[in-house]
Amino acid sequence: MAALGSRTAGAVAALSAAAWFDFFLTRPYQTFDITASADIETAALLLAVGVIVSQLAARARKLHIITVTDAAYLARIHRTADLVRSVHSADTVVDHVRTELTELLGLRACRFEYGTLTGRPPRLENDGSVTVGRHTRNPDTDGWPDGDIELRAYGNGHYLGRFLLTPGRGPVPTLRARLVAVTLADQTGAALDTSGPVRGW
Repeated sequence: MAALGSRTAGAVAALSAAAWFDFFLTRPYQTFDITASADIETAALLLAVGVIVSQLAARARKLHIITVTDAAYLARIHRTADLVRSVHSADTVVDHVRTELTELLGLRACRFEYGTLTGRPPRLENDGSVTVGRHTRNPDTDGWPDGDIELRAYGNGHYLGRFLLTPGRGPVPTLRARLVAVTLADQTGAALDTSGPVRGW
């Protein structure tokens, strides 16, 4: 139970192991009295080991989730990089990245604008934060701002276009996901810089 369950289940299992060891295996039997120092040490060890195992198991499960998630993020980046190298049309890359961003960030909609900077929508920055006017917003604590959010694409340091992201109703994407989104936009910028303008999206 400590290895396969949650931290709470592991703690309950550890307490149960120590209690039933005391009840069934120490004198006086079938009571929760315990007097011998060796028995006290054994019960304490059962409790400690159960708690430690539950903590290690929970940590291992968390690391597994992070590893799987990071592998999926890396696969998105590799797919896009391969596409940038293999095709000569920036349209194809933009279309691909729009789909990736929609899935990655749980967006309701995503469109691309080439070379325009009309209005001042909130902007997703390189560090995963969001700039609203002159203020910086942390999506992890403050949520997404209202309205569309721009994610700019640069090539060789020059602004070439932007994705306009319409957040969905689900939870705010993690910082890792937002950083992957920025990387995908950078790859789009590289494709635009090489291939030239794209049609409107």
